[in-house]
Amino acid sequence: MTLELSRQEIIDLSRQTTLYEWTSQKAMKPLAIDHAKGIYMWDVDGKRYMDFNSQLMCTNIGHGDARVNDAIKAQLDRVAYVAPTVATTAPRAELGHLLKELTPGNLSKAFFTNGGAEANEKAIKIARWYTGRHKIMVRYRAYHGATAGAITLTGDPRRWAAEPGIPGVVRIPDFYPYRAGRDLNDDAYADEVLRATEEIMQFEGPHTIAAVLVETVVGTNGLLIPSARYLQGLRALCDKYGILLITDEIMSGFGRTGKWFAVDHWGVVPDILTMAKGLTSAYVPLGATMVSEPIAEHFEDIPLYAGLTYNAHAVGCAAAVACINVYKEDNLIEHAAHMGEILKAEFARIKQRHACVGDARAIGLFSLLELVKNRETREPLTPYNPKPSELGPMPAFNAFLRENGMVAFVRWNTVFVNPPLCITEEQLREGLAIIDQGLEIVDRAL
Repeated sequence: MTLELSRQEIIDLSRQTTLYEWTSQKAMKPLAIDHAKGIYMWDVDGKRYMDFNSQLMCTNIGHGDARVNDAIKAQLDRVAYVAPTVATTAPRAELGHLLKELTPGNLSKAFFTNGGAEANEKAIKIARWYTGRHKIMVRYRAYHGATAGAITLTGDPRRWAAEPGIPGVVRIPDFYPYRAGRDLNDDAYADEVLRATEEIMQFEGPHTIAAVLVETVVGTNGLLIPSARYLQGLRALCDKYGILLITDEIMSGFGRTGKWFAVDHWGVVPDILTMAKGLTSAYVPLGATMVSEPIAEHFEDIPLYAGLTYNAHAVGCAAAVACINVYKEDNLIEHAAHMGEILKAEFARIKQRHACVGDARAIGLFSLLELVKNRETREPLTPYNPKPSELGPMPAFNAFLRENGMVAFVRWNTVFVNPPLCITEEQLREGLAIIDQGLEIVDRAL
């Protein structure tokens, strides 16, 4: 029987018996959440919070959708689990069919995993087997998961604790126009980054490189949106040297950018596409590695040495099928695109009002404000990977959001705005008004 605990008892017992991620344990100050619905969460004391980051950019359809809950319950009543080595289920078959229809180009088969990190692990394993090569090219401004291989692919400081990591990982330049003092659609800048990337390919030996793996739109490392020239140029470079292109759509997939997948904005078809998060909107864990027809065909006559106990879990697949149907029934992909235009306009006004806002980046409901000390020099408000003492006004800003009933993702000198795709225009404007007011704290600190 579940214990009836107060807010403080929940926090204290969690602190005493569990470990929190990416933080010193004493620094963690969690909310004690009791229930959630739509874009809102309520703590055990009844205080309501607007979820302005879809938790970890994953509850895309919003909280508590009865259609997904009912599908999960129905599958539990039918069969919760079958060993993937000996059996399959209707939800697995239906989900595979749906994903083949939704993903671009000739992506045709899915390997189902427990989440995004494992999807990326399978992607690099498949790429190496298929090509007979071993190197994987990735960027510094990247996060691909916390398992052994995925954390090595990650470029930010979270990888340090796992170093030296797996062998064969090579870094290529980031595409970050704002920090380079350039505009997003500056073709000359895109060409410079691509030339530098090709030079590294040549130094490493293209015949040794299995794949280039990138987040289509970079997530927690700055919400970096590619230009068409850059992403299409990266595809062309991979084609030139027979290198696979793997796009990590774990955050950017399933309507987050106003398209089913972010690559759809630029007409790029990867050889492998990884997904999770919005696949089930985090109602239950599930990820997938989608591969092209040639890669799928490669494993028709040779073993695919990849396995997970919970691969293609029936409950996860049922949740994903229901979730995809919600996206369709509620027109959430189109709605995210429409809300994204409103968001961009509001961001422009917020930037104009606040000296601390250096750049505002948005694509659909995937967006961020980058805060600076000086707009002209573009000096970041905090250093890269700051110590707690170097965060300046950011903790006070984040505390203001919490006090005013908002949970957002504030990292270093950035503020993310990634609400559930079901958000209304009124709710979006209400939330942005709270952020707008909170930025006065940062302006005063300057």
